[in-house]
Amino acid sequence: MMNNLFSIFDPLCLMNLSLNWISSIICMMFIPLLYWFIPSRLMIILNFILITIHKEFKILLGSQSYKGSTLIFISLFTLILFNNLLGMFPYIFTSSSHMTMNLTLSLPLWLSFMLFGWIMNTQHMFTHLIPQSTPMILMPFMVMIETISNIIRPLTLAVRLTANMIAGHLLLTLLSQSIISLNYMMIVMMLLIQILLLTLEFSVAFIQAYVFSILSTLYSKETY
Repeated sequence: MMNNLFSIFDPLCLMNLSLNWISSIICMMFIPLLYWFIPSRLMIILNFILITIHKEFKILLGSQSYKGSTLIFISLFTLILFNNLLGMFPYIFTSSSHMTMNLTLSLPLWLSFMLFGWIMNTQHMFTHLIPQSTPMILMPFMVMIETISNIIRPLTLAVRLTANMIAGHLLLTLLSQSIISLNYMMIVMMLLIQILLLTLEFSVAFIQAYVFSILSTLYSKETY
């Protein structure tokens, strides 16, 4: 029996060193597969997804973007996707369910976008604070609202990903704990429900990785 329901997200420590965070970079094991002469089916599917994501990011960034600017967002999408999918398997630590990792991804990105925008395109950044056709009396309030919304962007990115990954895991944990006291028919029904929820969680893993990377792309587009 767990003392705390959220203890399922705690990393196991060995000699004051959490080895579970190594799972965050386990996706690097797939990099050598990209250089096979005959790619596997998994790499064909992965390449198709990445090429599709690259085309969409390129459209969002526009023709004024720098060459290769989509690579950072594709890498971000791949990292989050692999960590989300790894968390679906039993006894594997879900690093993307922790604010520590998600803020580590969102905060430096947002800070670099803001520094680049305000240093290189100061006038353009000021125009973003006041939408077009705003009445003169509402301009101070719009500046305050836009400033606050810009400041909380890294927090909203991290909280959105963390909350979505935690919610599904908690629901599956709660349902699995109640199976012990049920009869045979209810157990079969509960297992079917868990299979459906697990399928939903796999789709959430893809969606949240896409949302995180697409919003980061849109935030960078506003700086030039």
